[in-house]
Amino acid sequence: MGLVSRGAAEAGRGAASAVDRPGPPDAVPNPTPTPPAEGADPGSSRSPGMVLKAFFPTCCASADSGLLVGRWVPEQSSAVVLAVVHFPFIPIQVKELLAQVQQASQVGVTVLGTWCHRRQEPEESLGHFLEGLGAIFSHRPWFQLCRERGSKSWSCKATHWQGPASPAASGEDQVMLIFYDQRKVLLSQLHPPTALPDRQAGDTTASAGGLAAVFDTVARSEALFQSDRFDEGPVRLSHWQSEGMEASILVELAKWAAGPVCLFLACLLSLISAASACRVFKLWPLSFIWSKLSTCEQLRHRLEQLTLIFSTRKAESPAQLMRKANMLVSVLLDVALGLMLLSWLHRKDLIGQLADALIPVADRVAEELQHLLQWLMGAPAGLKMNRALDQVLGRFFLYHIHLWISYIHLMSPFIERILWHVGLSACLGLTVALSILSDIIALLTFHIYCFYVYGARLYCLKIHGLSSLWRLFRGKKWNVLRQRVDSCSYDLDQLFIGTLLFTILVFLLPTTALYYLVFTLLRLLVVAVQGLIHLLVDLINSLPLYSLGLRLCRPYRLAAGVKFRVLEHETGRPLRLLMQINPLPYSRVVHTYRLPTCGCHPKHSWGSLCRKLFFGELIYPWRQRGNKQD
Repeated sequence: MGLVSRGAAEAGRGAASAVDRPGPPDAVPNPTPTPPAEGADPGSSRSPGMVLKAFFPTCCASADSGLLVGRWVPEQSSAVVLAVVHFPFIPIQVKELLAQVQQASQVGVTVLGTWCHRRQEPEESLGHFLEGLGAIFSHRPWFQLCRERGSKSWSCKATHWQGPASPAASGEDQVMLIFYDQRKVLLSQLHPPTALPDRQAGDTTASAGGLAAVFDTVARSEALFQSDRFDEGPVRLSHWQSEGMEASILVELAKWAAGPVCLFLACLLSLISAASACRVFKLWPLSFIWSKLSTCEQLRHRLEQLTLIFSTRKAESPAQLMRKANMLVSVLLDVALGLMLLSWLHRKDLIGQLADALIPVADRVAEELQHLLQWLMGAPAGLKMNRALDQVLGRFFLYHIHLWISYIHLMSPFIERILWHVGLSACLGLTVALSILSDIIALLTFHIYCFYVYGARLYCLKIHGLSSLWRLFRGKKWNVLRQRVDSCSYDLDQLFIGTLLFTILVFLLPTTALYYLVFTLLRLLVVAVQGLIHLLVDLINSLPLYSLGLRLCRPYRLAAGVKFRVLEHETGRPLRLLMQINPLPYSRVVHTYRLPTCGCHPKHSWGSLCRKLFFGELIYPWRQRGNKQD
């Protein structure tokens, strides 16, 4: 990267002259190419055969003279240089090396041209020798890249060789020299850019295809950069090499030990899955309870994640590997947070304090509910209620409160032990503890749920009765077979009975609606608390922590594209650019690598929720299987 810092001054002068020029930023005219604006694909709008792009690694800028080894991409008129073969060498040995690299990486690696680093005055013999190599390694076009003494000026030209017999019949093309960091391009994963509305689809595809070809070439040639694998023979290369042999040894040992561990855990998880799929657990009472409890849904979700993580099957794509890494980090963080919660609860003896405070809190809640019912049985807010129905409903709900508080006092000797075992479940993860907390809240507020169901059913019955009787007045009826409203003629007796029933339901509706409104608000409060807990559980389950860590620490690993910076733009010299990686935005990282959740809670729109509340339909805290969600 020293080349970049030395060319910063020249970049400012070249960029200033390029930005002020009219015309599209990515156009490259002939014969003097205009530097593209930052973020544009150089040469994307040029005619074929006019300007060639040569991607040169910055790590080879100070390498000795030799051959340029890489891949030619004819669709993009681009040459991706991967390494430099140094002198002295034997041509047959170079060809054998290229055959080994092609077999290991499945990339069409070939000799693209010559590289000359003139640390001293160039010799005539070296110049003639470099020119003669084009006849031995016949490639079209043939690049001749040279770095002058002092590292301030470069020369690059491409010649179309017709063959060994007529080397003089050649034509030169202009070359745009683009430097890239081989390590960053190798380790990064290029994501397809989102199409912009003001750009043509063809331009976007061409630009993305050209960059994808460069990234794919470097990524598939990883075998060339590993531990001097191809440097041990008679041919000497210059390219990026991984550093830290001690760390590499530790990584290899970890990989060697991970195989038996993953095999053992995969067998253990398969036994657990087989035990959970037993027919005994599929009987109606158990299957119904397990499908409604958040804890069972969360345990099933974690079991699926662990099965995928410790699977011995190799990931088929980088996306699957990233998904496994995100799942592993999510599980580890979940368990770590659970252990911290467990340590905090036991260190301060909060479980005993919570058990001692649970009975007084339950009594207080029951007392407040009794005061609320007594207020409703009187004249709430000065409203005139139907006294008979008001007394029946109030006494009915008071009896349920009495039954529930008796059940709580009966369970009081076992509450501390139950909470102790619930606290131990935090070692399975914070999400499991939160799911158990949600289920405990549902069990402790079961009487509120019963009040809500009774009030909602009674209110819904009256609403449907009033709507049916209203159709009777208009001479309409609901056709059950055709599922539509048809015309119908009623006699005098039917109209009289309908009028009587309609009047009774209208006068009883305010009392029923008041009870339904009060208990619906209490129910929505409980559902809101459970919704916040489920939201936190889904956040821990779905957040791609590993991808976000890569974006924070190594932003080049997740690439959304590239931008180009001008290093040199002078007349008579090749245009030199520096390709830099644009990191993926955080919002797109979350959207791309977001993990699936168990989804045990309903997803209603605001319109659907208001419709259900108005017509008295029940709002369940879980998703009904087999029914479509709004």
